[in-house]
Amino acid sequence: MTSRRSVSPRPLARLVPLVRPYTSRLVVAFLFLVVAAAAGLVFPAVLRYLLDAAFELKDRDALDRIALGLLGVFAVQAVANFAQVFLLSSSTERIVATLREQTYAHLIRLSPAFFTERRTGELTSRLSSDLALLQSLLSTWISELSRQTLFLIGGIAMMFVTNPRLTLTTLAVVPLVVGAAFTFGRALRKASTSVQDRIGEAMGMADESFGSIRTVQSFTREGIETERFGALLYDLVGVAVYRARMRALFFGVVGFVAFGSVAAVLWQGGAQVLEGKLTAGTLVAFLFYALFVAAAVGSLATLFGNFQEAVGAATRVFELLDAEPTVRDPAQPHRFTGPVRGAVALESVAFRYQPDQPDVVQDISLDIAPGEVVALVGRSGAGKTTIASLLPRFWDVTSGRITLDGIDIRDLSLDTLRGAIGIVPQEPVLFSGTIRENIAYARPDASDADVLRAAQAAHAWEFIERLPDQWNARVGERGVKLSGGQRQRIAIARVFLKDPAVVILDEATSSLDTESERYVEQALEQLLQGRTTLLIAHRLSTVRRADRVVVLDQGRIVETGGHDELLGREDGLFARLHQLS
Repeated sequence: MTSRRSVSPRPLARLVPLVRPYTSRLVVAFLFLVVAAAAGLVFPAVLRYLLDAAFELKDRDALDRIALGLLGVFAVQAVANFAQVFLLSSSTERIVATLREQTYAHLIRLSPAFFTERRTGELTSRLSSDLALLQSLLSTWISELSRQTLFLIGGIAMMFVTNPRLTLTTLAVVPLVVGAAFTFGRALRKASTSVQDRIGEAMGMADESFGSIRTVQSFTREGIETERFGALLYDLVGVAVYRARMRALFFGVVGFVAFGSVAAVLWQGGAQVLEGKLTAGTLVAFLFYALFVAAAVGSLATLFGNFQEAVGAATRVFELLDAEPTVRDPAQPHRFTGPVRGAVALESVAFRYQPDQPDVVQDISLDIAPGEVVALVGRSGAGKTTIASLLPRFWDVTSGRITLDGIDIRDLSLDTLRGAIGIVPQEPVLFSGTIRENIAYARPDASDADVLRAAQAAHAWEFIERLPDQWNARVGERGVKLSGGQRQRIAIARVFLKDPAVVILDEATSSLDTESERYVEQALEQLLQGRTTLLIAHRLSTVRRADRVVVLDQGRIVETGGHDELLGREDGLFARLHQLS
C-alpha cells in the first residue's frame, strides 16, 4: 500500500498539458454554455411580463406573443445545452483516455522492484476508479462550475435590477454557505482519499486470491479468504459511512440556509406586494432569480466537495506517474556495431535488494564465452535467480559490473539489452489471447511462416495442429486451457521467434510429466544451439547439457568445472548436493 500524504489542488494543474490540445473545442463549448445560461436567466424576466400580461393587463395578444417567445428561449437553450454537453463530454473522454494510457505506459516501464511493493489490484483501482473520478470532474464538474457561476453572477445582477432591498436579504446567507463549504470540504477530501485507498487494498487482495485460486481451493481456504475480504470491506464501509455523514451534514446545512433565505424573501416580498410596491409578476421573477442564486450557491458548495474528492483521486494517479524507475536507460546509450556475439562477463558483482539488507550475491566474477552453456546450481537462496535477473537489468548491481560483448549493460538501452536476451521461465506466462498471438508476442510483425517455424522448432506444432482452431485457439487467462508442457513449448517457441544471442533458462522441465518433458527437452536442445546460455538448475540431473557448472553458496561462487569433474570431488558441495538429490 502506498504511503498517504497531504494533497493539494496542484495535481489538477498537471492536467493542463492534456487539456491544451482541446482548447478550441472547450472554448466553443463554453460559448454555448454562456448562451444556455443567458437563456435560463432570460426566463424569469419573460415570465414576469407573461404574468403581468395575464393578471395585471389582461392582454391576450401580449400573452400569446410572450408565450411563443418563451418557447423560442427554451429552444435556444436546448440547442446550446446539447452542443456544450457533446463538445465537453467527447473532449474529456479523450483527455482521460490519454491520461489512462500515459499512466499505464509509465507503470509498465517501471522496474520489477516497484511491483514487489504494490498489489496489482491497487494499481488497477487507480487506473479505473480514481480516473473515473477525474473523468467526472472534467466532464461534469467544469461544466457545472461554469454554469452555476454564470447563474450566480447573472442572477445576482438581475436581482439587483429587479429589487435591491430583497437582494440584500437573499445575499446575507452567502457567507454561511461558503464557510460550510470550506469546513466540510476538507473533511470530505480526506475521507474520499481514505475510501480510494481502502478500495485499492481490497481489490488488491481480491486480485491476489483470484490469481491463486487453485491454491486457495486446494487448501479449502475459501472461507478464510472471504473473511479477509469482508474485514477489508468492513473497514472500507466505515470510512465510506463517515464520508456519507459529512456529505449529508454538508447538504443539510447548505440546503437549510439556502432555502431559509427563500422563505425570508417570500415573507418580505409578499409584504411589498400587499403594500403595492411590487407586482405579483415582479415578485415571481425575483423569486426565480433567488432560486437560481440559491441553487447556484448550493451547487457550487457541492462542487467544492466533489473537487476535494477529485483532488484526492488526482493525487493518487500522479503519485504513480511520479514513481521513478530504479533502472533507467543511459543518457547516451552505446550501440552494437554488428550482430550480438553473446559474450557475458560478471566482474566482482554484488547485489542487495534493499540498502539496509545484506548482499544476496557478493564478489561474483564469471566469464561466459559466446555459445557456451553455463549452469548455476546451489541450495535454495544461493543467488541463482538473482544473478539471472541482473543480466537483463530487472535490477541493477550494487557494485561491480556486467558486460555483454565487452559493453557495460548499464550503457546499453534497455530495448537493446533485453532484445538480445531470451528468457524461458520455470512457470511460463501466457496472455489470454490466441496461440499465434502468444508466440508472436516476441515479434508482432512476424509472418505466419516465421511463427510456424518457431512452433515447429519448439515441438509445439505437434499439439497445435490437433486443436480445432489451431493458431486461433484461445489459451485462456495465463494459459489455463493448455497443459504445463504445452505452455512451456509455447514459451520456447516465443524465444525461438525472438532469436536472441543469450538465453536464460530457468529449469523449464522441473514440473512436467515424462512425455511433456521429452518434448520440451528436444525443443531446448535446438534452442540452445549456438546461443550463450545461463541455465538455472534446480534439479542437478539437468546440468549434464552444460559446458560448465558454477556452484553457488550463500551468494558466492564456491566451485566451477564440468559436471563429471565436480561430481568427482567427493568433498565438494556439488557432489554433496548430487547425493541428496
